[in-house]
Amino acid sequence: MNDDALPLLTPDVQAAEAFTDPAAAVARLEELYFAATAFLSQHFTAAVTGCKPHARIRAFYPEIRLTTTSHVKTDSRLSFGHVAEPGTYSTTVTRPDLFRNYLTQQLELLIRHHGQPIVIGPSETPIPVHFAVAGNPKVSVPQEGVLEFSLRDIFDVPDLATTNDDIVNGTRQVHADGSRPLAPFTAQRVDYSLARLSHYTATDAAHFQNHVLFTNYQFYVDEFEAYARQVLADPASGYTEFVAPGNHILTAPDGTLPPPAKMPQMPSYHLKRADGNGITLVNIGVGPSNAKTATDHIAVLRPHAWLMVGHCAGLRNSQSLGDFVLAHAYLREDHVLDDDLPVWVPIPALAEIQIALEDAVEEVTQLEGYELKRIMRTGTVATIDNRNWELRDQSGPVQRLSQSRAIALDMESATIAANGFRFRVPYGTLLCVSDKPLHGELKLPGMASEFYKTQVARHLQIGINAMERLRAMPIERIHSRKLRSFDETAFL
Repeated sequence: MNDDALPLLTPDVQAAEAFTDPAAAVARLEELYFAATAFLSQHFTAAVTGCKPHARIRAFYPEIRLTTTSHVKTDSRLSFGHVAEPGTYSTTVTRPDLFRNYLTQQLELLIRHHGQPIVIGPSETPIPVHFAVAGNPKVSVPQEGVLEFSLRDIFDVPDLATTNDDIVNGTRQVHADGSRPLAPFTAQRVDYSLARLSHYTATDAAHFQNHVLFTNYQFYVDEFEAYARQVLADPASGYTEFVAPGNHILTAPDGTLPPPAKMPQMPSYHLKRADGNGITLVNIGVGPSNAKTATDHIAVLRPHAWLMVGHCAGLRNSQSLGDFVLAHAYLREDHVLDDDLPVWVPIPALAEIQIALEDAVEEVTQLEGYELKRIMRTGTVATIDNRNWELRDQSGPVQRLSQSRAIALDMESATIAANGFRFRVPYGTLLCVSDKPLHGELKLPGMASEFYKTQVARHLQIGINAMERLRAMPIERIHSRKLRSFDETAFL
């Protein structure tokens, strides 16, 4: 049989509808999405348990569409929630159940600012069957080679040619149908990252919270779990549960968390609140590649802030082990984002984040003003991709570090900040000096043990304190206009 001649089997065509109620619009998105994925799951199960289908099976993502003809000026203080000029704007949507609060908020702003209804209907973008059946316990996925036919012949599969970052990178300004992007990510790009997140972190995307801490050492994880148990014992804290790799959930302070059979590449831990405004900690390990991978995928969840709280090399003789470094600029020599965000693009410090971090340091250390300078420096953090740079000719790197006025060196911070800038996610960095290679103070076993014992708990508490300060801010304050271009998507 020639597969190209197979008839196309799709769900019943659903007419597009206009909505002025954002909650009703999101409910319609959920209805369309679950009808499409149920259709694919049903036919997928029939195909893998029976004979090869005699038709090609296809269902489509739902989409949101807005058309406006007015040049009406919106509130210039708000960096999102409106389109720049008249025209038609659209975005495909996946997992509207997961993004319900986000979608409702964004649609409410669009309807209010433009006075036009939102049109909800099926798009022309097929849903890959892999994403449709992912996480469905009722669907059994066979091993490769078991089937007598290729899934690609019957179902749509992920298409990397259309799964990209063209919108956030600023290289796509018009969709194929002539509409302009309404959101920073397409549905298939979001689905791709949701699948990757589960693989890399061993936790479901639904557990991720709106405030994300990144670290590069397991010691912070141990302290985070201890803190989680402490706040779970206090009903007034607002935290409801703690989730560890393997999706193991802790609701009581004395509960047991079984260790995962296999630790994932970037284990994640989630201290949850009912409204999603809790704190997620991701141990990305060491290196810019992991930092990019984690932020590439977490970005589709549209967090309100992410911060790096890890270790660094202090570059000034006046620094001591355990001192803090608050980054206000970045020297990017990590290279992993050069193709997506050229090194000539400045990565600005965000005032809201900087103030929250400095205030958190003051509260936890009980130092302020001039006294705070004894233990914290503010300046440029250099991020490199060679962990053993000291073993090469140092003249080049050391000269660049001096010319940039860098005060600390690590392998993740600039990557996380640059990807925050690229993805419009507020970012910041507070590092702790763990060695001073330019001054002969290498991290030796005894020094390291004392450092970890005295500093990790305090450093993590500062990160948590900063996140709680950011959580108390109105969302329009956190999402700075510095992160938005003059031709920006309406959605955060």
